[in-house]
Amino acid sequence: MIVAEASQAELLAALQRVLGIVERRHTLPILANVLIRKYGTSIELTTNDLELQLRTQAELGGDIGEFATTVNARKLADILRAMPVDQRVTLSSAGDKLNLRAGKSRFTLQTLPAQDFPLVQEAAAYGPAFELPQAVLKSLIAQVGFAMAVQDIRHFFNGMLFIAEGTSLTLVATDGNRLALARATAEHELPGQQVILPRKAVLELQRLLRGDAGAERGVRIRFAAAQATFSFDGIEFVTKLVEGRFPDYRRVIPTAHRNSLTLGRAHLLAGLQRAAIMTSEKFRGVRLHLAPGALRIAASNAQFEAADEDIEVDYAGDTLEIGFNIGYLLDALTQADDEMVRVDLLDAQSSALFSFPDRVGFQYVVSPMRL
Repeated sequence: MIVAEASQAELLAALQRVLGIVERRHTLPILANVLIRKYGTSIELTTNDLELQLRTQAELGGDIGEFATTVNARKLADILRAMPVDQRVTLSSAGDKLNLRAGKSRFTLQTLPAQDFPLVQEAAAYGPAFELPQAVLKSLIAQVGFAMAVQDIRHFFNGMLFIAEGTSLTLVATDGNRLALARATAEHELPGQQVILPRKAVLELQRLLRGDAGAERGVRIRFAAAQATFSFDGIEFVTKLVEGRFPDYRRVIPTAHRNSLTLGRAHLLAGLQRAAIMTSEKFRGVRLHLAPGALRIAASNAQFEAADEDIEVDYAGDTLEIGFNIGYLLDALTQADDEMVRVDLLDAQSSALFSFPDRVGFQYVVSPMRL
């Protein structure tokens, strides 16, 4: 049976929609495969890593009928990438093999039975669905994603909190040392729901969602007790949720601060990037010395090398010196394109609150570092 007959670009585009969650090494060999199901003239591609599942459909020609198999996803993608973009590619079944023909090239790929492929069982009870523009969700994830923990023993930090409430969707991420929050207002009332998405799901969503002006169609979102589903652009994205209770982020965001300054984001970023040259992988500390009208950025390392940079600022608050992990500051300033950044401080021992005056709904809290 001819399973598919289409251009290299069409086949590869369909496969790449579901390829992101496939690891090259698995304890279960079949998890390295993509499930290919043929329904009439349509092909359904599914990948799964036991935590996430991606599914998409495409019209890729071939014979009309029903057929199912699994084949190594990354190997198939590597072969397709090696072909010219306009090359006509034919996939056909032959017993327990899948044959690929393209021009004068021939490949024979080993398959595993479709019935052995594990599929996510859909949750019995989902909450009410709601929809957001893809660009909005992608932007929210980008604003806070850098603050997620990586392999923290507190597993709920290795993900992102989604809160739908009233007409707002709030995303929060923290690693215990810094916290980022971004909020967007929806056109309609959202069903009150709160879940924690795992880090891998967040990163894959960010990869798949469109943020360009052409992303007019929205993403349909449904939350259940232990599962979430995102549907957009012919893709169905299902993920398990992180169990546990996310810390009360409201208590982390400082409200009592008597010292504030606003300065150019690009100017501050450039100064920090130069100072970062004098830090090391083991010690990423930077000192910010604030005095009326002046900000000094200072960094040093174990080789007694140092960097100092002075910036004139409109500041009339207390004179103080506070230390930070310079990577935490660079993460927030690099992902932004805002013209100005605002910093609110109480004293040298309290967390600093970063925000952008021209961006509503974004807050970034950074704990001080003892230097």
